[in-house]
Amino acid sequence: MPSATSRTTPSARRPGHALVPAALSLALGLWGIRRGGSMWRDEVVTYDMARRSLPDLWTALGHADAVHGLYYLLMHALFRLCGDMDPLLVLRLPSVLATAAAAGILALLGRRLAGPRAGLLAGLAFSMLPPVQRYAQEGRSYAVVCALIVWATYLLVRAADRRTPGAWAAYGTVLLAACLLHEFAVLAVPAHLAALPRPVRRPALRVALVVCAALAPLAALSARQSDQVSWIGGPGAGALVGFAAVSALALACAVPLRREPVPRLAVPLALLPALTLILLTPLKPLYVDRYVLYGHAGTALLIGAALDRLGRTRALAMAAAVLALLPVTLQLRTPQSRTDDASAIARALSTTHAEGVVYLPSRRRVWSLVDPDSVRRLRDLALDRGPAASGTLYGTEVPVPVIRARMLATERIVAVGDPPGQPLDRTPQEDVKRQVLAEHFVPTRVRHVQGALIAEYTRAVQGRGAVSMSGFAARARQATDGPQPPDDTRWHIQRRNRPQPVRTAVCTVCTANTNTSARRCTLAASSGSSSRSSV
Repeated sequence: MPSATSRTTPSARRPGHALVPAALSLALGLWGIRRGGSMWRDEVVTYDMARRSLPDLWTALGHADAVHGLYYLLMHALFRLCGDMDPLLVLRLPSVLATAAAAGILALLGRRLAGPRAGLLAGLAFSMLPPVQRYAQEGRSYAVVCALIVWATYLLVRAADRRTPGAWAAYGTVLLAACLLHEFAVLAVPAHLAALPRPVRRPALRVALVVCAALAPLAALSARQSDQVSWIGGPGAGALVGFAAVSALALACAVPLRREPVPRLAVPLALLPALTLILLTPLKPLYVDRYVLYGHAGTALLIGAALDRLGRTRALAMAAAVLALLPVTLQLRTPQSRTDDASAIARALSTTHAEGVVYLPSRRRVWSLVDPDSVRRLRDLALDRGPAASGTLYGTEVPVPVIRARMLATERIVAVGDPPGQPLDRTPQEDVKRQVLAEHFVPTRVRHVQGALIAEYTRAVQGRGAVSMSGFAARARQATDGPQPPDDTRWHIQRRNRPQPVRTAVCTVCTANTNTSARRCTLAASSGSSSRSSV
């Protein structure tokens, strides 16, 4: 593969310029790393799995999340080593260090392909990209996988120049490590092969086949756990627009560089992994941008090389980019930047007056794993065996009749679930939870926390009809429309209606009895159905 190494001066060969992007990335990663003490649900899974005993962890990986198994084992060792250190720091520090390493290696790769200044600018651009900043502060494997793919790409370029067995072995070893941490790292292989000239494509292909063969047992195990990705739907408009914007940026930078070696490597790396997942959607929806985070390394290489050609306007373009990204940079370090805030949800549950708790759906039980003491005094009315005892991520639940009996024997229940508008799980356990709450309980208090709706219910007294869930959701939204305190965590007391004669009907969507004064039940409201209850 052609490179720019021969054009660099002796002073440019010093690694000092690679330290600047690494230092910037490290500073950005450590800045606001605790995010106000918040932790979102994917990080809670890492936290819970890493703190299980090795036998419990090994059992769980046989049932779920084997794709992250190596990462959980590494985090288990890290938590054992760090002892009483701040768990948020222990959880996120590997991602911070991995991103800093990736920025430095990318600078070396850019220097090899396009010269020292282009490499420096590529490393700086990589550090500032919003997705890179986000996953540099998350306790998941994506930043570590990204760093390994960047390193493997650098070793690929070196192997293409040297063409020695040792160079190819080094490339294959690092690539396999990335794939074992997350299987979708293997999508970098087509991008690597597309970048190579024909004379060196054959040894690279042999290395790729060895890596795929070594990965096959893990792939077979995770294929049996495909329910883990059943939540992934087709890419929405936002995801497609994001991919299109990144692709347009990469291609726009590549046009003036078409005679340089950078686009031949960077364009496939930036586009092919994500495009492959998108094109596979009709067969199996799998596209999630973080699964192919390493593609942003290709975009950064193109940005760095394009900035290198701007001359005197380079500094102005960089300053404008930094100012444009500043609001995003600040927002990424707040709890609101993530889907939910498990820490805030656990704190809210610790103040409830209920006797029992139900999770809608059951996988939201993960919110309580960040602080088990927050729900220790609450009886989990659907739980059979806990996550660690059952060797699962979220625990197992008792049969439908037991859930119904437990709920009907409880006076006050707190329901913890997704905000209105989210898809509903249509399992028998989830259906009976919603049905019992709608038919036999009255919502009395509601609390909106980042990414969750926490509702407290009281058993309906004789002579009073149960208030439909859709009416409750409407009042909950109305109660939270006004000015809120800074943390948006105050309880909203729901005014009780006067006792009314009970007139029930059967909802045409969920077949549950509902109050005829409500137009739709919760299922209809949340699913967007226009079906009405028939009187």
